[in-house]
Amino acid sequence: MISRLLLLFHTVRFLRPIQIYSRLKFKLYRPLIDNSNPPIVRIVSGEWKSPIQYKTSLISLWMFRFLNEEHSLKSSSDWDNQKFSKLWRYNLHYFNDLNAEDAGSNVEWHRKLLSKWIKENTPSLGSGWEPYPCSLRIVNWIKWSLAGYKLDSECLHSLAIQVRWLSKNLEFHIMGNHLLANAKALVFAGLFFKGPEAEKWLSTGLRILKREVPEQILTDGGHFELSPMYHNTILEDLLDLLNITKAVPGQVAKEQLSDWRSACERMLQWSSHMKHPDGEISFFNDSAFGVASTFEQLEEYAKSLGITDFIKNELLVYLADSGYIRLKNNTAIAFLDVAKVGPDYLPGHAHADTLSFELNLFGQRVFVNSGTSQYGKNLDRYKQRSTVSHNTVCIDGKDSSEVWSGFRVAKRARPTEPNIHKTSDGYYILCSHDGYKRLLGKCIHQREWKFEGTHFCVTDTIRGIFNHAVANFYIHPDVDVTFENGMTDIFKLTIPTGQTAQVKIEGADKSELLSTKWYPEFGISLDNKCISVSFTSPKLSMCITW
Repeated sequence: MISRLLLLFHTVRFLRPIQIYSRLKFKLYRPLIDNSNPPIVRIVSGEWKSPIQYKTSLISLWMFRFLNEEHSLKSSSDWDNQKFSKLWRYNLHYFNDLNAEDAGSNVEWHRKLLSKWIKENTPSLGSGWEPYPCSLRIVNWIKWSLAGYKLDSECLHSLAIQVRWLSKNLEFHIMGNHLLANAKALVFAGLFFKGPEAEKWLSTGLRILKREVPEQILTDGGHFELSPMYHNTILEDLLDLLNITKAVPGQVAKEQLSDWRSACERMLQWSSHMKHPDGEISFFNDSAFGVASTFEQLEEYAKSLGITDFIKNELLVYLADSGYIRLKNNTAIAFLDVAKVGPDYLPGHAHADTLSFELNLFGQRVFVNSGTSQYGKNLDRYKQRSTVSHNTVCIDGKDSSEVWSGFRVAKRARPTEPNIHKTSDGYYILCSHDGYKRLLGKCIHQREWKFEGTHFCVTDTIRGIFNHAVANFYIHPDVDVTFENGMTDIFKLTIPTGQTAQVKIEGADKSELLSTKWYPEFGISLDNKCISVSFTSPKLSMCITW
């Protein structure tokens, strides 16, 4: 009980007062539903560009596929069927399929779906009326209308009720990407409708965005929750906002539009730095394929809105505000995590992955972090957030940051400012963190990376007293790994395209090749291997040569 209370204390103490107050309000206060007639729809005088089209999720009438799971709406209760995961139910209420790749051929299905949702989802009740899915649904309904599939009077009335409800239930208790999504929905509604009520929605949304965009989008372009997946999601949100302001011009101040455009340019550059050669994101913190739009999609969307010339292709990129470093040469790319877990008051999507890394050779992911296959409060979720599931060091079986529950962090690791040195043939990086200083041995984990030519070496040093320490190095499922000539400290990696690499361990008590899992998408786990290395002394090295 004492341990649990301490965990809770070290979680709550980082929250902002408005989060605590708003959480109490969110639990205790239930605003009334406003069923009055909707405002008049505004005439679109500008050009609405086609936004990013999502993957089709409505595979037949009333049958949906989200997160690699298929379920059907057999009755009205299935909108909030507790047998489906919370995130799956959220996706059901987003209505992303209205703006999917083949939306034009499913218009009648979509009209039936809209009508069914209105009839079977009583205002304010169920998952669909929580602020986040409500925000995404409002935007998707408006996008669908702007694409030419006009909302009927029933839908317009429901849309207004949803916006009114959202405006009274903004997620100040969560903040971050949730609050930004709320504000985006209010701006969309304020520009879609006209009149005093719409102006109030627009004003509220713009006021939130004026404060949140500079706070959430760091100077180096990264989103402050430090997840490449959520970064791309927020980037798409800002591009959508620029899009609708072009369709309905003259309603948003030029200064604010300029701020959004500047943020998009920086975010695009950040996204280009943090993607692998396959075009997909790197896996730091909560990240998985198939949730956010890809860099290629975002780049094309940005170009359609007149945003270009944002790509820089340096050999070393230090994203100092975010805490990520990218190193590259002709055959390899390394992504290094020297970041804190995220904003102190919002670490919900953080993993205990401080000083982890990913390595790509010949265009193939080789060393990979765990990925994310689910949300919720369960052992799989905890394991995927834990230190042991990342390419870093675990001391005495503890996490470098105290991740717990589904989205909680108590005490968290604080990394030092990295030392970055240019060598004759590459770079040398040195960084440490104090996440294990809370243990009896007061341990500090220091990691050195050397990236030179055809060598990538990782050297770990533990300062302090420990009983057992392990460094884990996870291999992508498509890369074959075997012990080399019966040796227990040398491994051979074979890449699908035929290239090979050698991994050599020094300073290990024992090196094991473990059968583990990689989680590239929600609902998917793939078999892979992990080189797990136990320390014999405070220092251990892993070098890969190709």
